Amino acid sequence: MRDMTRRDVMKLAALGGVGTMMAGDVRAAAPATLGVQLYTVRDLMGKDPEGTLKAIADIGYKEVEVLRGSLDKVAPMAKALGLNPISMHVDSPIITGKWDAWKFMRAAVPETYNTAALIKDAQANGVKYLVLPYLMPSERTGGAAFYQELATRLNAVGAEVKKAGLVLCYHNHGFEFEPLADGRRALDVLMSATDPELVKLELDVFWVSVTGNDPVALIKQYAKRLPLLHLKDKAKGFPAETQEAKVPPTTFTPLGQGAVDFPAVLAAAKAAGVEHYFVEQDHAQGSPLDALKASYGYLRSI
Repeated sequence: MRDMTRRDVMKLAALGGVGTMMAGDVRAAAPATLGVQLYTVRDLMGKDPEGTLKAIADIGYKEVEVLRGSLDKVAPMAKALGLNPISMHVDSPIITGKWDAWKFMRAAVPETYNTAALIKDAQANGVKYLVLPYLMPSERTGGAAFYQELATRLNAVGAEVKKAGLVLCYHNHGFEFEPLADGRRALDVLMSATDPELVKLELDVFWVSVTGNDPVALIKQYAKRLPLLHLKDKAKGFPAETQEAKVPPTTFTPLGQGAVDFPAVLAAAKAAGVEHYFVEQDHAQGSPLDALKASYGYLRSI
């Protein structure tokens, strides 16, 4: 539709074709503001954080999703470069309260650091969304009862977070799509047991797709509860897999080079009320910055 003249539109209107044309064109709508999940450039951030953030800003990205451990250092740098640190992935046990599966990182987080401290740090750095990013395999035991218990905890933390003017989100991987003993998916159990006003979802379209599920269907299912979206592409022809450890690095590709239908994803996301979009590529075959540039170019071309 971008290349059509006003006369073309008028002709279509006379023929009753504008509605059809618009219905098709709604698929091709990239968000005006794009962000990057900094896990994509984790190695580069360890060597040259400022240079890496500048490269991201130079590509054209306007927002970043940061990691809590480097928040105080990265957020001011990002802001100085015109990047808004809108969202943060949080060390999971700070939110869940369960450290048994995360003992390897216990020394990096003071025992006095709790959700109140987390909220204070987020507010000080302008972060609005706090995201629970992952659950270790060893803590995902007990079937539906585990997710029911987790939901109770998330509701409590979500209430504390909302009171502070922030938003708590849960980020999916593939394991949430494994059927439980009663046939339900873990993600659906967790989302149905949490209060929609207190716990939101950051949907990762790669992990949805790699499990054999349809990202568009999930976006529609959780519409209005989905403020954040991870845009990640999956190599064509990869068989369905729910365990992330079995997904090889070559499965991750720049946007537009894989199997995910991003025009359809973006149209569904817009209708669902998604507010922030983060490009992420867990593994790049070359420079992750080149991958981010390719993904940005693709999104701007749709």
